[in-house]
Amino acid sequence: MFRLSEIKLLPSRDALKAIPEGKILINTINAHSFNVAQKDVLFAEALLKGDYLCPDGMSIVKACRWLKTPSCPKERIAGWDLFVCEMDKLNKKFETSTPNTQTTKRPTPQKPVCMFVGSTDNVLTLIRQRAATEYPNIQVVTLSPPFKPEFTDEDNRQIINAINNTNPDLLWIGMTAPKQEKWIYSQWQQLNIHCHAGTIGAVFDFYAGTVRRAPEFWQRHSLEWLHRLLSNPRRMWRRYILGNPLFIYYIIREKLKG
Repeated sequence: MFRLSEIKLLPSRDALKAIPEGKILINTINAHSFNVAQKDVLFAEALLKGDYLCPDGMSIVKACRWLKTPSCPKERIAGWDLFVCEMDKLNKKFETSTPNTQTTKRPTPQKPVCMFVGSTDNVLTLIRQRAATEYPNIQVVTLSPPFKPEFTDEDNRQIINAINNTNPDLLWIGMTAPKQEKWIYSQWQQLNIHCHAGTIGAVFDFYAGTVRRAPEFWQRHSLEWLHRLLSNPRRMWRRYILGNPLFIYYIIREKLKG
C-alpha cells in the first residue's frame, strides 16, 4: 500500500530554491499519480526513492493536512513552479558568472545547457523558440524519443548516450506519468550527469503553447483539474471523474488504518 504519510514532500515553493546543486532527481505527485502508485510498484518506488517530491495538487496538500502527516506541505508546488524556478536559477547563474570585460581579461564562460527529453519535434521546436527569448543565457538542447509504450534496450542506450554526451546543466524529462518517472529512475545509475533532473510531462506542452494552462483564477481556487477536464474531456474524464473519488477512498482508507 502506497501511503501518503510515508512520503516526504517539499513544504513550499520557496524550498525549491534551497535544493543543493548536484545530481538530484525531482518528481511531482498529484491525486492521479497517487492512485496509479497504489498498483504500480515500480512507479511507487520511483516516487519514494527520488531525491525530492513536489505536491502538485491541492488534493495532496489537503489530504496531508487531514491525515496530519509528518511531511505536511503548506502549498501546492506545480510542475510549472519547479520549471520556472530551475530555469530562472540557471539563467541568472550565467549572468553572475559572466565577467565584466572592462575589468578582466578572463574568457567569457559558455552558456549553461538545458536539455528537454520527450514530446514531439514540433513541441520541442516551440520550446526552443520561446526559451531563446525568455532565457537568453541558456543553451537549449532537445531530444524526441520514439513514441512507444516501452523502449527497447537499444532505445534506452541511444537516449542515455544523447544525455551523457550533452552533459546538461539541467535536464527535463517529459514522457507523461508514470512512464517518465519509471524511465529516469530505472536509468538513473547510467546517467553520468551532474545536474538537477525533473519529470514535468505536461509542462512541455504548456511552455510550447500547444496546450493552454488554466487561467490564474482557476489555479488560485484549486480548479486547474476541472479546466483540464473541460478542455479535453475525452482524454481526462477517466482521470478525474473516476480518479478523484478513488483518491478520496484511498485517503479515507489510510486514515482508518492509522
